[in-house]
Amino acid sequence: MTRFCTNALVLIAGLMLVSARAHAETVLVEAESFPKHGGWSLDTQFINTVGSPYLLAHGLGQPVADAEATVQIRTPGKYHVYVRTKDWVARWQAPGQPGKFQVLINGKPLAEAFGTVGAEWHWQPGGEIDLPAGPATLALHDLTGFDGRCDAIVLTTESTVPPNEHSLLTQWRRSQLNLPAEPVVKSDYDLVVVGGGYSGMGAALAAARMGCKVALIQDRPVLGGNGSSEVRVWSMGLIRRGKYPRIGEIVEEFCDHATLSPGTAQEFEDEKKEKLVRDEKNIDLFLNTHAYKVEMDGNRIAAIDTFDTRTSAQTKFKGKLFCDATGHGTIGALANADFDMAEKGRMGMSNMWTWDEGQQPVSFPETPWALDLNMKDFPYPVKHHGEWFWESGFDKDPLGDAEGIRDWNLRAVFGAFNAMKNRDGAPKHPTAFLTWVAYIGGPRESRQLLGDVILTQDDIVGKREFPDGCVPSTWSIDLHYPKKQFAEKFPDNPFISIAEHDRRIDRDYGYPVPYRCFYSKNISNLFMAGRCISVTHEALGTVRVMKTCGMMGEVVGKAASLCTLYGCEPRDIYERYWPEMDKLLLLPGKAHRATVQAPIEIPSDALPLAGPHGPPSGIDPSKLEGVIIDNRIAKLSGKWTAGTGLPGYINYDYIYAGENSGSTATFEWQSADTAKMEIRLAYQPHENRGKTVPVSITVGDKTTERTIDMQAKPALENNFVSLGEYAVKKGDKVVVTVGTKGAGGNAHADAVQIITLK
Repeated sequence: MTRFCTNALVLIAGLMLVSARAHAETVLVEAESFPKHGGWSLDTQFINTVGSPYLLAHGLGQPVADAEATVQIRTPGKYHVYVRTKDWVARWQAPGQPGKFQVLINGKPLAEAFGTVGAEWHWQPGGEIDLPAGPATLALHDLTGFDGRCDAIVLTTESTVPPNEHSLLTQWRRSQLNLPAEPVVKSDYDLVVVGGGYSGMGAALAAARMGCKVALIQDRPVLGGNGSSEVRVWSMGLIRRGKYPRIGEIVEEFCDHATLSPGTAQEFEDEKKEKLVRDEKNIDLFLNTHAYKVEMDGNRIAAIDTFDTRTSAQTKFKGKLFCDATGHGTIGALANADFDMAEKGRMGMSNMWTWDEGQQPVSFPETPWALDLNMKDFPYPVKHHGEWFWESGFDKDPLGDAEGIRDWNLRAVFGAFNAMKNRDGAPKHPTAFLTWVAYIGGPRESRQLLGDVILTQDDIVGKREFPDGCVPSTWSIDLHYPKKQFAEKFPDNPFISIAEHDRRIDRDYGYPVPYRCFYSKNISNLFMAGRCISVTHEALGTVRVMKTCGMMGEVVGKAASLCTLYGCEPRDIYERYWPEMDKLLLLPGKAHRATVQAPIEIPSDALPLAGPHGPPSGIDPSKLEGVIIDNRIAKLSGKWTAGTGLPGYINYDYIYAGENSGSTATFEWQSADTAKMEIRLAYQPHENRGKTVPVSITVGDKTTERTIDMQAKPALENNFVSLGEYAVKKGDKVVVTVGTKGAGGNAHADAVQIITLK
């Protein structure tokens, strides 16, 4: 009897609790789901740690336009308001609250300002408000323009604070949003590619053209990754060369041709990339889609669970093969693939920026919360650009604290611009204003998924031959470290890097990276492409640039088509089907077939076959007027260094040598005609070039001496400067010599052009 009564009392108490909660109402509004984002930006980089996408008020010091939404209140009453946010500089105990914003309900701001407390993401209380039944408007009202952030808003008649622990919060969100218990299933894919950067695009396009049904999943609204308008790293690495000069033709179709890094948003042609992918009938493109879970079947991936970063709608993707092109090796890690990550010396994340000057004075708010910088604490942003070396997070956690790395970069950029505007740089910059600061970081290094071959620096510089070597890597082994000059003030987290290059790389032919670096050693149906492939930290320095990563994707896509055709795994392509793979790698990039069983067709607009040294990576000399004498056939004395970092060069590269090094570059040509001719010299201007570079021009037996200011932009098209007009006789030898004595800086030599005048 006692036991029965006790159980009955518990039951009655439980029913009373349910009854009480039946009259309660909780409204969860995810910030990313606001129909109008206004000037707020959707940030999806840190879902794995934050638990959700969020809206960011990235206004460069100017408050952004309100984000707006309307919700339905079913039950009138007094509602507690909670806003999930953080004070993003509190972890450094920095003064000020740059992320301050208000929440407006039905047009009226709550008394509490948000983004003002707490170093970690949490539910900041916003007080109570009386709400009638019916529609209620919500708005996020930015107060600073300095990266305030909002994950979600909760209106609840309960006094209980929503859960904040990651796993509990995830389940609570699903319940409050009334998401279906089971996701929508999309299946029958031959290849599911996660990551829409250069490597993911290359894999999806190559596989689709070879007859695979492909899903391409990207968690951002644009394709291109670091090579998109969001990050603006120009595409580097040479393509279409080596043993398989057709590899890279697909990359050629979508790569940018930006003239600066960072360039303008338009130069990265986001629309072109998306159109190219959507035009492929075999590709289903899913933008704004985040992959967060992997379903396994033994040592195979069976499916990947995703959600829409705007609506939270769940989708499960099933496929035969999967490709991790996330950069971080995220899919591999979720599948328990073997991976490694360098313990020391890891490269960081870049956040580039640009500024300009107007006609009128422009103010910039003081930034006491930013890094405490004066002009000597950072390299002056020449050309109005904060370039690739604005990088931090060395040896910090690139996965668990990526948001902290990005935020430190923002503090560095805003601190630098504060120095330019409000401190010792102020007299020179009264009209300066920020035009763009990347809030999507450009990470360089995290996980390396392990394949059957782990490529090393010794393999590369020793030119070790692998029978499956296929992707030509032409970039030097380029590793970044903190630059000591700018590391003294913040030794625990420097924000300016220096690149150390091992240049023992064949930049023409390229080092052929083996196919066995592109699939997992222990997850049997997992490919990888991009910077998460199977290489050591040192070897990553050469393979990580975007065009090279795109070529990896092309190889993976072709291999996936053979796996689909033969019903085999990625490892089998090397062990059993490499002759067939060899044939596919020799096909033009535009070759296509409807299915993997269909005959291959070669369209009429396929690119011409390049040679083993590839097409010109710069301006094609065959398309220029007159005679072009390239630096590669010049006679060189002393020490000259080849470079490709400055765009607009002729043919494959340019060369430069230090002042008073005794170096000379001599360009020679013999005339077959008698005519008046103009002789020109091409060079790329740079602040380290000399202003008095000596150049001699000999025509027949007469020599003319000139000095060239190579810091100044050349006056003629394609970076040529005129060396004068000369009467040239048939049989005369024309000799142009670029020297270094008294140059005042580096001497530069790219090409000589000789034009016959009418």
